[in-house]
Amino acid sequence: MRAIVRSIRNIRSACPQRINNYSSAFVRRRSHLIQINSTSVYRLPDHAETHRFLFPAIFTSRPFSTGATSTVDAAEVKRGGPLVEYDRRISAGELFDGDACQRILQVGTLRELQRLYDEIVESAAACRLDRYEVPERNVRNRWFWSRLMPQSPQSSYSPVKGLYLFGGVGTGKTMLMDLFFDQLPCNWRKKRIHFHDFMLDVHSRLQRHKGVADPLEVVAGEIADDAILLCLDEFMVTDVADALILNRLFRHLFSNGIILVATSNRAPDNLYEGGLQRVLFLPFIATLKERCVVHEIGSAVDYRKLTSAEEGFYFIGNDLSTLLKQNFQQLIGEHVASPQVVEVVMGRTLQVPLGANGCAYFSFEELCDRPLGAADYFGLFKNFHTLALEGIPKFGLHNRTAAYRFVTLVDVMYENKARLLCTAEGSPLELFENIVTVADAKYMAPRTSSRSRRNDDSNLCVDNELGFAKDRTISRLTEMNSKEYLEQHAEERQLSQQFAKADAAQV
Repeated sequence: MRAIVRSIRNIRSACPQRINNYSSAFVRRRSHLIQINSTSVYRLPDHAETHRFLFPAIFTSRPFSTGATSTVDAAEVKRGGPLVEYDRRISAGELFDGDACQRILQVGTLRELQRLYDEIVESAAACRLDRYEVPERNVRNRWFWSRLMPQSPQSSYSPVKGLYLFGGVGTGKTMLMDLFFDQLPCNWRKKRIHFHDFMLDVHSRLQRHKGVADPLEVVAGEIADDAILLCLDEFMVTDVADALILNRLFRHLFSNGIILVATSNRAPDNLYEGGLQRVLFLPFIATLKERCVVHEIGSAVDYRKLTSAEEGFYFIGNDLSTLLKQNFQQLIGEHVASPQVVEVVMGRTLQVPLGANGCAYFSFEELCDRPLGAADYFGLFKNFHTLALEGIPKFGLHNRTAAYRFVTLVDVMYENKARLLCTAEGSPLELFENIVTVADAKYMAPRTSSRSRRNDDSNLCVDNELGFAKDRTISRLTEMNSKEYLEQHAEERQLSQQFAKADAAQV
């Protein structure tokens, strides 16, 4: 009887529900918008649930269109994989078929993913991917014995190398990785997670294993017991604490057989460029390049910016606080907004000035000028699906730290498919016009003593990490304000409410 119950538990945990993370620039959605005062605004139904919604990404199989140009042959159709699924979705009209150059670049990346898919399928047993073959007591034994004595080094590298995809914003990296992830069997030990969220989980585990001879070895063992195939989206190292542990952490992960698939805006050699004590980070780059095939995907077109962006919820100008609060009140309906407290990781809490009906209201200073980070933002969007943010400033040398927090905030919002209602001093592009990389700064005309410096020049912020991250943030702010993104948000909220009603009916 115990064996049957354990099998059922394993089956349920093997097929977790997950959010459809595909970019809305690629997916065609139905319209659920109500136009109010020529602004893209829609109301949520009354009694909307505020919990984070989760649902599986389901795509109905359709036959290939005989009139479409296929990128796969008959043998590839039979064996399956991300390349076949990509071609099917293009033929079915579920994905946007870009220009010829973009499609060549994406198909080149898909062939790398297809190669990895084929190698993993062929070596599934050797890679120990089937979760049913891993005893449940492994984690408990590793934790127990690590407290008694140091673990002996036992390397078990995977026979399959992973894949590191890098390129500019809006090139479809995340969509392609998710396409690959969803084609693998749900009973495999696999996990797809944002890099910010992954590092928060690592630090939380390290807290639990204080006093162990090598806590990183124990944490790596726990992660490997849960997932052999690890897909990390938006690999970006900006924190010195993360940089100092990544080399040892991934050395342990790879020796436990982990296969890494990662996406990033930066090539491995450019990770943590200019960071504190980077010399200690360099061995990680060598390890990453040894255990992963590095592939660049590039394009001059940002497909997230092809969405039909309108004025929407993004209001530009000063003294718009009243307008923002009016729109916030429309979204919460008959609910009364009041101060709330939400829990984040490791026992911390976050004060929400005003919250109701899944919507939270903050001033920019309250959310980005205080010592908050990714953990606080993840905790916020586990409880709220919409953020009203008042007074986003233009960024420069004087508020560099706030700019870093804002970039992280937008990343977490985008990952959680949250909705943004805000007032700002300028357009997304104008907010970051004073942020440049070192390379860009070299090409700017130097000032001489006879030439006066303008205020915006004196506020110029030369920062590589922000300079590379700003393009992604501008792109995401543009998409989050688009009709397609808001439609997707509305549909997911409706599904969440339907699931909540179904669960309540069963109880």
